[in-house]
Amino acid sequence: MRRRKPTFRPEIQGLRSLAVLMVVTYHVWFGRVSGGVDVFLFISAFLMTLQFLGRHDRNQPFALAKHWLHLFRRLLPAAVTVIVATLAASALVLPPTRWLDLIAQGWASLSYSENRLLQHEAVDYYANDHSLASPFQHFWSLSIQAQVFILWPLIFAVAGWTARRYRLSYRPLLAYIFFALFLGSLGYSIFFTATNQVQAYFDTGARLWEFALGTLVALILPGLRFKRQTRIVMGWVGVLAMLACGIVLDVQGAFPGVAALWPTVAAALVIVAGQTESAAGVDRILSAKPLVKLGDISYALYLWHWPLLVLALAWSGKDHAGWLSGSVIILVALGLAYLTTRYIERPWREWKWPEVRKRRAVLAIMLAVAVAAVPLSGWNLQLDLERRAIQAQKIANNPGSRVLDPAFTAAIPSGEVSLLPLAADLSKNWVSLDGPCTKDIAPEDRLLKGSCFEQRPSGGPSKRVLVVGDSHAQQWSGAVKPLAAQKNWLLYSILKGACKAAPPGLGGSADCDDFNAAVQKEISRQKPDAIILLGTAAAPSSTAEALTPGFEELVSGWLDQGIAVVALRDNPRFSFNMAECVLQAGTDDQACRPAIGDNLPAASPFETLDPARLPGLSLVDLTDRICTPTECPAVVGNVFVYLDDNHLSAEYADSMADEFAIRLQNAAGWAK
Repeated sequence: MRRRKPTFRPEIQGLRSLAVLMVVTYHVWFGRVSGGVDVFLFISAFLMTLQFLGRHDRNQPFALAKHWLHLFRRLLPAAVTVIVATLAASALVLPPTRWLDLIAQGWASLSYSENRLLQHEAVDYYANDHSLASPFQHFWSLSIQAQVFILWPLIFAVAGWTARRYRLSYRPLLAYIFFALFLGSLGYSIFFTATNQVQAYFDTGARLWEFALGTLVALILPGLRFKRQTRIVMGWVGVLAMLACGIVLDVQGAFPGVAALWPTVAAALVIVAGQTESAAGVDRILSAKPLVKLGDISYALYLWHWPLLVLALAWSGKDHAGWLSGSVIILVALGLAYLTTRYIERPWREWKWPEVRKRRAVLAIMLAVAVAAVPLSGWNLQLDLERRAIQAQKIANNPGSRVLDPAFTAAIPSGEVSLLPLAADLSKNWVSLDGPCTKDIAPEDRLLKGSCFEQRPSGGPSKRVLVVGDSHAQQWSGAVKPLAAQKNWLLYSILKGACKAAPPGLGGSADCDDFNAAVQKEISRQKPDAIILLGTAAAPSSTAEALTPGFEELVSGWLDQGIAVVALRDNPRFSFNMAECVLQAGTDDQACRPAIGDNLPAASPFETLDPARLPGLSLVDLTDRICTPTECPAVVGNVFVYLDDNHLSAEYADSMADEFAIRLQNAAGWAK
């Protein structure tokens, strides 16, 4: 009887080890991206293709449902273990301001959609300060893999049916399909990377070509015949190219476009080189027992290294790990990876009961998911109960800026009273209107799509009031909303982050200038009754406040069109996170109550304006509802004033609504 040739290739397991070591060491020691993840993606597609090709060659059914159930039953236990452990450690180490994002990313990681969440939030994967990153951020690649693990078998199955139906050769058909997929995805990846590299990094479509390349190598490998000497050279070139990738390439500006061909082609060279049976071959090193054993725990090592790094940095207050602390993190990750593989992943994988029936496999997967879903849901529920309890006592306990009114006499509790908003909600406590702009105020210019939002009255609006500018204009919308509802205004905003309303050429960037030009066209077309914008720009922890660039020129153009203009003075900005100062040091700590004289000039920049030259312009300054005559507290009236180092919380802006209405009505006759 002829013995079947062994299918296990130890050098591939060693290659996997090398890839995970690249990922871990580059992340921990160098704060860079290595290209190791791209090798992982390539290898996973290569091995999966061999698996389905074998089933086809043996005339075995693909059994997709059974395949997927087996796959996720194997992947989930280690992932769930890391998710639950990370949640527990994060509750102790990370400030409450990060909890809401943590829970959202925990759910995204559990559902293998982390890459979509990060893409939506436009996370900078290359941010230098890893202590501020999410401990679940590394699940982006696992999410893409899981999505491909669902898509690829479908392609194999459809191709198999097509080959049988039309009597085609299976392998050539697959080669045509995946070559087309490779070209299409690579072209899309190059374009997307060039236009929006941060989002492209997490995009599944921009990564499909890496999987397709792995599949193509598996398909053509049996037909490749190279001499041993050639394969020895190929193997060494591949390994050295892999190791050099993160050093030589500008991965920050290039991945995952054409530059990602470097690590994936390098991995392909190693796989094509195969077992050379030569003492000079790199496969001899890759097949060494230590590397093969490391390959066995590579999945768990990848899972553990990133949350350990992020949490260690957050705990220590550092923005990067040194050689010693980094080595400790790597050693701990290796230990946890071994324990996870030995006592969780392997026993779960070898558990035979779920393999008997699909229903049992489904129950096993549901059990694994529940282990993480229960604490995630419980934490969400706890925060929701706290949120409701605070809101129920808001009027009595959290007056916010109203306490700075000289006429305010009510006694408010202190001490154990919860602050508004809930600390976990601070990062999301932005002012928002009801929904996208509709009807006649919907922007025509494509540059403004997704930037216009409205609060429309139930009947016909008495006035149309537009808020323009950046996030600092957005925050003041919280004080405008109640007045707009009371006066039956159509309130809408056209905003772009970090883009102040300014005349042409003064926006600070070409992108901002284009946006402002599009806004000006919309204003000329729509002719709103009034425009609200920020008139000054404060500097962090400095008295260097000035009028926004080209302020008089910009406002004059609107006034000449018969549009009333309201300019608001900017709030003080700081060089540190005011909310986190309170959470760490307490509301009474002097560090969280910086002196007003160090953060704002004695005279408002508005005083340099000549009102006679700008009839129709109303100026509103609410500094005395943010700061006392001597200091600018981070908490006023049991409400967080700031959600970060420079933006007012929506709760605090709302608490200024009554005073804003009074001052606007005094300054602008049309507002009465």
